Amino acid sequence: MQLSFNKITKKGLVVFGAIALSSFTLYKYVFDKNDVIFGLLFDSIRQVHFAPQKLDDAFSEKVFDQYINTDFNKRFLLQADIDELSKYKRDIDDEIANQRQDLFKITQTIVNKRIKEKQNWSKEILFKPFDYTIDEEYEIDGKKTNYAKSEEELKREWSKMLKYRVLARLDDALAKQETAVEKKDTSVKILSFDSLEVDARRKTLKEQDDWFKRLNKISPRDRFSEYANAVAEVNDPHTQYFAPIARKKFDQSMSAQFEGIGARLQQKDGVLKVSDIIVGSPSYKQGELKAGDDILKVAQGPGEPVDITNMDMEDAIELIKGKKGTEVRLTVKKSDNSTKVIPIVRDVIEIEETYAKSAILENKNKIGYIYLPSFYTDFTRNGAHHCSQDMRKEIEKLKKQNIKGLVIDLRDNGGGSLQEVVEMAGLFFTKGPVVQVKGKSNVPLNVMEDRNPDVAWDGPLTILINHNSASASEILAAAIQDYKRGVIVGTPSFGKGTVQSFVELDNYLLPQFDSIKPIGSVKITQQKFYRINGGATQLKGVTPDVKLPDPYEFIDIGERQLDHPMPWDEIGRANYQEFNTINYSSVLKNSAKRIKSSPQFELIQQQATEVKKKKDDTKYNLNFAKFRAEQKQYREQNKKYEDLRKEIKGFNAMLLDEDKQKLANDTARLGRENRWVKNLAKDIYVNEASNVINDLK
Repeated sequence: MQLSFNKITKKGLVVFGAIALSSFTLYKYVFDKNDVIFGLLFDSIRQVHFAPQKLDDAFSEKVFDQYINTDFNKRFLLQADIDELSKYKRDIDDEIANQRQDLFKITQTIVNKRIKEKQNWSKEILFKPFDYTIDEEYEIDGKKTNYAKSEEELKREWSKMLKYRVLARLDDALAKQETAVEKKDTSVKILSFDSLEVDARRKTLKEQDDWFKRLNKISPRDRFSEYANAVAEVNDPHTQYFAPIARKKFDQSMSAQFEGIGARLQQKDGVLKVSDIIVGSPSYKQGELKAGDDILKVAQGPGEPVDITNMDMEDAIELIKGKKGTEVRLTVKKSDNSTKVIPIVRDVIEIEETYAKSAILENKNKIGYIYLPSFYTDFTRNGAHHCSQDMRKEIEKLKKQNIKGLVIDLRDNGGGSLQEVVEMAGLFFTKGPVVQVKGKSNVPLNVMEDRNPDVAWDGPLTILINHNSASASEILAAAIQDYKRGVIVGTPSFGKGTVQSFVELDNYLLPQFDSIKPIGSVKITQQKFYRINGGATQLKGVTPDVKLPDPYEFIDIGERQLDHPMPWDEIGRANYQEFNTINYSSVLKNSAKRIKSSPQFELIQQQATEVKKKKDDTKYNLNFAKFRAEQKQYREQNKKYEDLRKEIKGFNAMLLDEDKQKLANDTARLGRENRWVKNLAKDIYVNEASNVINDLK
């Protein structure tokens, strides 16, 4: 009996489900999860996505390009392989309609074959020294390369790639020796060129061997995820399929917590070593596991211990992690070479470094500073932090210090929870709209408002953003800018103006498929968000009021550089009242004067030109003398940028006394926080944001 699908409706979502299957079909289906996943994945996107792609030949060609034309494939496949795969270029839509993955299956057969063929190439190529006198170039940008037409041509490219990596190591080692000689540093052993060259090849080979180990460990399920995501991402860059483990990691990252033992680990020479114990964690409370211990085996409670020596670090860590309340038993080797079995009961571990944190800036006045790395929330429902609540707490702590203004740093904050940003914006004004959210054409516009009249901070405010400030960061910055409640400082933001929600595919499986659970989730772009002034941040991002010089000023980066981004558009203005208490003309004039007279900002403008040049010129000459000369030139250029991290006269940063007391018993973390504020005092962008606060005051 041929496998067939009927469409059913469940919870408002049209999905694929199999009914009236014979025992033969059901048996086959239990062992072919991909068909089920693919059917559910595609149909959920088609039904829920804001603007799903039409299933036709044009769609097929986009998926083919997304899946096949990658830097990885250019390293392993030949043009002949691409010619063979191109037969399926316009068939993907038909495959989806008929629950087949012919392209995926034939691609995996070819890729696995090519990986096995190439596995010994690194060893063969790195067995003897390269000829470093030849003038030849290596292109590091895969987008500028073509598929090799023969094995010989591909092997030459591999030889160039490995030679480039050896040269980079060799140049680095020689530069360190030259610096040691110049500074008369006798602690650095001076080796001959031949010794350094052999060591560079040995380390490069080890790196390649580790890479092939990881490649060979990639499961068929992970490879299928790559194909599923090629289909998902042609709809837009943020629609993605998540296998169950990937979804778990996503939730942990967004909640800034995980379940485990609370030990930081690193791998060295195949051994998993404890580098640090998190204060207050299960390991800390149990007391026997120490920094420097080697973990040899892992057992789940009284179960059989598993030897993890030479196991992939990520796999070993997954064995050590586990549900709150469960026990793990670690066989460890102590520093005196004795071995011991240490039982630890797992618990929820909070990653404190990923939460909002504050400092005091001293710049004529005492100014509060809050760094927010992401818009985290309790995705795991384990009582995790909410960033809006943490922001309020940090503001209250700073107010006790009698601050005269507040700088919120959203640089490199990629976003997170939409609800959290709405609540956070409300900390700075009484009531009103924060963001407008629009779904598919038949869904009414949703104006998300702050309804809490309580205001945490009503004084001078600046928001610091950069090119990597995205999504929720852009919502907060745009709302503050539209209300004219504060001044946005920095560089243009990323330009992600879409909202994603998860569809749990397990919820749409019929009972006869329970045996294949879990099958994962799909994160789908279901909405677009708009500023309260009606414009979208999609593609355009947020332009700062005070625009500062930027090393990446001449490079086109952000959402518009991703594959298949959704377009910019605009809607009507929401009903809100501007503050109109800021003299923007005066603020911009004062800032422009400071920027013009700043040697550091002038240096950044020079840097922007050099960064653009390096971005465009992606070829490296593999002649040793020329390679070294070019690297020496780069080092000389970079030396002048050291002035960008020097102390700034009249500007300082320090931890709050309250935080120092809290961290008194955690000397490792206190040391990290002290280094953080020391670097903060050298940050010219933070300094200028505080200068703007003084102008506002």
